[in-house]
Amino acid sequence: MKKLVLLLGMLGILLLGACGKKTNDVVYVGTNAEFPPFEYLDGDKIVGFDIDLINEIAKVAGLKIEIVDMAFDGLLPALQSKRIDMVIAGMTATDERRVVVNFTDNYYTASQVVVTKDGNKDIKSFGDLVGKKVGVVLGFTGDLIVSEMQGVQNEKFNSAYAAIMSLNTDKIDAIVLDSEPAKNFVKSNSGIKIVEGDSEVEEYAIAMRKEDKELLEKVNKALTEVKASGKYDEFFKKYF
Repeated sequence: MKKLVLLLGMLGILLLGACGKKTNDVVYVGTNAEFPPFEYLDGDKIVGFDIDLINEIAKVAGLKIEIVDMAFDGLLPALQSKRIDMVIAGMTATDERRVVVNFTDNYYTASQVVVTKDGNKDIKSFGDLVGKKVGVVLGFTGDLIVSEMQGVQNEKFNSAYAAIMSLNTDKIDAIVLDSEPAKNFVKSNSGIKIVEGDSEVEEYAIAMRKEDKELLEKVNKALTEVKASGKYDEFFKKYF
């Protein structure tokens, strides 16, 4: 009997310990730290506009979050398979993506631009990309846009850094990229420029699973409060 009581007591301790290790209260936030100034690595730390914003949203909403870095094209599959719970990665809230996930209210308006070499006189707009090799990042909005353009050779890369390197070595003629990251790459890489022409406007939002309606409502409310408090403007001035 004593052995049985002792065994039950030990089992109870183990169960309590297991409960203490539960991570159900942690919201895992997926991002792709290759998209400055929204998310990028500073040493081994993930920083950027999106990171400051989601940390502030979590603070206001009372959420405990953990940032998970992964390839951009793996973010939505990871969300749907419940490896992560949200995505903040300069992600455009497109109609195609809305079919499979929910998006929060928009938090940033961006545009797609063309990046090319300084000496390139042929490319002055999106229309001039016909007949050219154009680099895009796999899964980015630029990838979707260029894929639908007739007569354009779509060269896909896993990161914007790789696309920039390919442009610098004349393996491609241009890159279609989001405007703010494009500005950062032009600033830090001599010999390339942004084409002053037409652009495609898009809205960034935070993605989450369709069934997580309570989380969506909580994050939207917190986002509104962050904007009203002046914190959003503080982050904007810091990064842009």
